[in-house]
Amino acid sequence: MSEQQELQPVFSIEKIYVKDMSLEVPNAPAVFLEQAQPEIDMQIASEGKPVEEGFYECSLTVTVTAKLPDNKTMFLVEVAQAGIFQIRNVPQEDLDPIIGVACPNILFPYARETVSNVVNRAGFPPVLLSPINFEALYMQQRGQVAEA
Repeated sequence: MSEQQELQPVFSIEKIYVKDMSLEVPNAPAVFLEQAQPEIDMQIASEGKPVEEGFYECSLTVTVTAKLPDNKTMFLVEVAQAGIFQIRNVPQEDLDPIIGVACPNILFPYARETVSNVVNRAGFPPVLLSPINFEALYMQQRGQVAEA
């Protein structure tokens, strides 16, 4: 391999996996008899950390809570979707956006599918999460860090 090829930027997906998953249906079985539409709340967080030289783990945690109008919880599901990414020969200033935007963009469809399947297996209609603009989320988080 030539020196030119060795210095080419590298970004590849090594492995995608569910790191953690939990489901709670605290008011079963009574909650299955409810006719009211639940209010769905979604929280999302991502983090990235080096695993070894040139390899990073990024995890995207999605928490979905469905509550009835009387504030009774129908279900709560939390999925930590993770991936190992090879990232090499990238300038340090580009590393954060890759880990904060590109990696979560790759992981989100997997997390979305896992949430939908788990909720469905719990006996509820699948929850289809709307797409997320991770670039805007990243910029918003960076803005908060700059203000601190």
